[in-house]
Amino acid sequence: MTARPYVLLSCAMSIDGYIDDASPQRLLLSNEADFERVDQVRAESDAILIGATTLRRDNPRLIVNSAERRAAREARGLPPYPLKVTVTTSGDLDESYKFWHHGGAKLVYCPDSVVTKIRDRLGDLAEVAGLGETVDFGKMLDDLGARRIGQLMVEGGGTIHTQFLTAGLADEIQLAIAPFFVGDATTPRFVYPGIFRNDPAHRMTLAEVRPVGDVALLRYLPKVR
Repeated sequence: MTARPYVLLSCAMSIDGYIDDASPQRLLLSNEADFERVDQVRAESDAILIGATTLRRDNPRLIVNSAERRAAREARGLPPYPLKVTVTTSGDLDESYKFWHHGGAKLVYCPDSVVTKIRDRLGDLAEVAGLGETVDFGKMLDDLGARRIGQLMVEGGGTIHTQFLTAGLADEIQLAIAPFFVGDATTPRFVYPGIFRNDPAHRMTLAEVRPVGDVALLRYLPKVR
């Protein structure tokens, strides 16, 4: 059986757990040094995943920004950009998003019922893969493993993080904690309510704590006891 990729959840959040505020502009939680760190993690990954809600809300390019890091990937025989992946249940994806027009190959996972809808809308901008009646994250990881994806970097949003964590599919969490509060319960969070393993027997392993400028980086290993 093909091995599933190593799943790394990456997120910057406020002290009170929010990943954005209510303003029209995207809230910048990281600093320049942490943006560089994230760019390095992207360059070390084989694929980067965001949910369709984050795609619609932030309209990101989701690329490796550093030319030196892209060149280093190519020197290792890799494409300059990791595979970019998104997940949708509705299939409501706009072909004008920056995501489709920057970087390398793109892949959309969705229920079988919306495969044709997405293909008709995106054309050759992305490959579309159906996962059955629903979006099964385990099946998605099996498919990514079959595509020789060794490390999957997941950059949100909160619903996607919650699904990976409640299903026990995350191997590592990298949390960058910004030195301020948001305090608005209507704004997106790192995770949402779910059935997590909260008992003491399933405490995560804290692998690293270090400052990155005025941001604190916490690395947790959910599966390591």
